[in-house]
This record gives sequence, C-alpha cells and structure tokens, in this order.
Amino acid sequence: MNWDAIAAEHRAVVEQVVGALRPAIEEAAERMAICLKAGGKVLLCGNGGSAADAQHIAGEFVNRFLRERRPYAAVALTTDSSILTAVGNDYSFEQVFEKQVEALGNPGDVLIAISTSGRAANVLRAVRAARARRMTVIALTGGTGGDLADAADCLLCVSCTRHTPRIQEGHLLIYHAFCERLEELMEDS
Repeated sequence: MNWDAIAAEHRAVVEQVVGALRPAIEEAAERMAICLKAGGKVLLCGNGGSAADAQHIAGEFVNRFLRERRPYAAVALTTDSSILTAVGNDYSFEQVFEKQVEALGNPGDVLIAISTSGRAANVLRAVRAARARRMTVIALTGGTGGDLADAADCLLCVSCTRHTPRIQEGHLLIYHAFCERLEELMEDS
C-alpha cells in the first residue's frame, strides 16, 4: 500500500470539492432548502456504499447535524427490506427505487441520486420517475458522471477515475457540506 499516493489522491479530491464543486454544492443546498421550506421532502437512493451514504444523510437531516433544530423530511429508499425484496422479486431490482419514487415523490420534492459510476440502472430509473413527477434531481457521481450527468438538475461529480473509495470520500465531504449549509439556510424556518 502506498500511503503517500492515497494521501495525495485524497487531498486532490478535497481540493476539488471545496473548489470547483462549491457552487454546485451551494445550489443543491438552496434547492433542498426551498423544497423543505415548502413542506416537501428529500428522497435518497444508491447501491452498496452509496446506499449506506443515503441512510447516513437521511439520518443527519431527520435528527440533527451541528445545530439543535426541527427535523427535515428525508427518506432513504434503501432501508425497507420488504419493499426492496418485493419489488426485486415481483418486478426487478432495477425498479426498487423507481417504485418508491412513484409512491412517495411529489412535485417540488428532491431526489438525491448517488452512483459513483453514474450508471446504476436502478438509480437511473428512479431519476426518470422523479423527472416524471416534476421533482428536482441532485446527482452525486464520480469519474465523468456517467448517464446521471445529463439527467440531473444539479450535478456533483467527483472526477477521480482511479479509485472508487476516493469518490466516496468526496461524496462524504459533500454530504456534510449539504448538512451544514442547509442548517444555515433553514435557521429562520
């Protein structure tokens, strides 16, 4: 293991997130604040580590991040094993998030779609369902953004192409920036 290479890649990702991606992070937080202030909700989806990230950010939104405040409406679409297995069995795994967006999403809500490759079929189907419901789509991707790049209202692409863990580290920094900025924007609500 080359610790120096890992540290250099991580530093490059952090610089990208706090530099080039800052305007998109601000825009995404503002879109979420508009949604939540209007009584809407944030839905989140992803696979594997991105599923865990969806749960992480939903937990920060519903509970708290740095400030004592009211809960924000957020649902990780990755957590209900009965829904996931029923849809996966009766239809297909590609529809596990799509059907939940169709059931829970309303115009003005936000979908945070997470895929390090930008090519996860079930995430892309959820995005199409969100679009059909007139929801805002915030995509977190890596590499070149994959198919999610063209499907999002707000794209946050960590352009590291060598290692998925570096993309995930960038996404974690983005999630925490969302949380902190959202608490600032929602302070008077």
